[in-house]
Amino acid sequence: MSDLPGSELPTLPVTFRPGRTRAVLLCAGVAIFLVISGVAMLLEKLGPGERLSFVVTGALIFWALAQLARVRVVADGTGVTVVNIASRRRLDWAEIIQVNLRPGDPWVFLDLTDGTSLPALGIQPGINKQQAITDARALRGLVEARSVRDPETPTGQDQG
Repeated sequence: MSDLPGSELPTLPVTFRPGRTRAVLLCAGVAIFLVISGVAMLLEKLGPGERLSFVVTGALIFWALAQLARVRVVADGTGVTVVNIASRRRLDWAEIIQVNLRPGDPWVFLDLTDGTSLPALGIQPGINKQQAITDARALRGLVEARSVRDPETPTGQDQG
């Protein structure tokens, strides 16, 4: 059963990402790049190499913030792709046992059939807690609706 109002699941494919956080990170990255580059151009005593180092530093800061902003969880008919800061992992629906977003968690955690837990940074309550709760419930509902497990293996039990 789904915790969604009206038990409606999102239409696949669906992408979950922290929209407000993403906007803040990308805007901050652009602003930092422009300010650092502007300062480099305005400082008359800097040579071309020094100006270039300012611009490259601004570009690196923007790149780092863009990496933080790229996190997402993409659900489609065959499974889920989790894109975190430095990694991407593809999961079949049956590999996901449970979707967790407990009070105080920085993001959703996916409990997997191999006994591990995978952080899914694409759903995080940072700036927009209610949206994260809604997205976590939607993903949980999709997992429950799409997971096909061996009926002789209880959910959550180690499969050896």
